[in-house]
Amino acid sequence: MLVVGSYSWGVACSLILTCSALQLSFRGLNIINHFFCEFSSLLSLSCSDTSINLLQLFVFATFNEVITLFIILLSYVFILVTFLKMPSASGRRKAFSICASHLTAISIFHGTILFLYCVPNSTNSRHTVKVASVFYTVVIPMLNPLIYSLRNKDVKNTVRKIMDTKVFSN
Repeated sequence: MLVVGSYSWGVACSLILTCSALQLSFRGLNIINHFFCEFSSLLSLSCSDTSINLLQLFVFATFNEVITLFIILLSYVFILVTFLKMPSASGRRKAFSICASHLTAISIFHGTILFLYCVPNSTNSRHTVKVASVFYTVVIPMLNPLIYSLRNKDVKNTVRKIMDTKVFSN
């Protein structure tokens, strides 16, 4: 049900935004000043009134972020309750440590999304939007394996060996 609901909602939001963008007029040089075709960058090229489109984008983005964060935080409440029931302090510490990595990755990703899309009539410069977009589409996914792999003792030992070799060889 979660998969069907997620995909259905994603398709519905995409179709609504795409159909509303098809109603816009574009003239002149239509070069998107961005790394990829982002909806807000497309709207900036239109010579039509885009206030409805911007409102739709704001409403969908905010709703999607709030619901996603609510589900994640609710799941962490259940996880926290389970942790507190654990008899072993070392088990609790290990579980909290694993969750801290996940919460770090989630905070960075969703914080960037909230910064970009969930601010009505955002006055962010185009450069700031470009940097933040690259951050959440490229940098954060590249950091995830690093964040999670540093939890592994073998990876930690290998990194220490490499660092010791580099330090002593110079």
